[in-house]
Amino acid sequence: MIPIIEVQQIQKKYKSLTAVSGLDLSIPEGICFGLLGPNGAGKTTLIEIMEDIIPPTSGEVLYKGKARSDAFRQDIGIMFQQTALLSFMTVRETLETFQKLYRKPAEIDSLIEQCALGDITEQMNDKISGGQRQRLLMALSLVNQPKLLFLDEPTTGLDPQARRNLWDLVNAIKKEGKTVILTTHYMEEAEFLCDEIAIMDQGRIIARGSPESLIKTHCRRARLKIPKRNFTGAPIKLPMPFISENDHIEIPVDDINDAIGELMAQGIPLNDMFVITPNLESVFLNLTGKRLRD
Repeated sequence: MIPIIEVQQIQKKYKSLTAVSGLDLSIPEGICFGLLGPNGAGKTTLIEIMEDIIPPTSGEVLYKGKARSDAFRQDIGIMFQQTALLSFMTVRETLETFQKLYRKPAEIDSLIEQCALGDITEQMNDKISGGQRQRLLMALSLVNQPKLLFLDEPTTGLDPQARRNLWDLVNAIKKEGKTVILTTHYMEEAEFLCDEIAIMDQGRIIARGSPESLIKTHCRRARLKIPKRNFTGAPIKLPMPFISENDHIEIPVDDINDAIGELMAQGIPLNDMFVITPNLESVFLNLTGKRLRD
């Protein structure tokens, strides 16, 4: 099957800085694809090249197996991380204005219902909440009925309820057969929404797969955390490797059931024990490091 979008040997240089380094990436149709990476990894540059906002230094982007034409921009929707809205326009007026920019736009009332904007259609853009604003920006990205949708950190700054509402909207959009390309710094969000994920660092793809396969490949071990007060001996002796941390003992394990069985056989109380299973955040930190980057 031909990918909906494909980048071949894409490179982007800014004087002495190489933001994207000879990268290949193909994305199948009808999935939510997550592009993750630390600050400075090159993901924003790559996304802007894919969106046809900036040109690559070298390489090619294919849309449905062919070089992009002028029709490409009619087929894609973009929800930018930051978008300025005119404060003197209402929500409905904003949608109607954007609708006129496209040849085959969606019906305004359908967008209003889909993005739950019915209660705020006559409110001015500068009078709506953060969650309402993000739903409006989502509606604007859908106004041309796109086949391919780019979402750049769509839930940044939202409270948990507003974030969950937007997640539901993204899942509904995916069920329509649209392809979604998502960037986010929320690992829980990527794990919940994405069928497939690529992790970028230093201008390259360093890992790719489903959230489940990435976790299985790069973070196999779970951890048990048990309060030190549960242990009667000093020093603590266990038949398995462990780490002493503050008031807890941390035990990395490959098989949780076997480890718990061994602890019970040793007569160690399991009161207040925590089981920490690996997740996408564990994968991200293992692959890109824990050092903060500007």
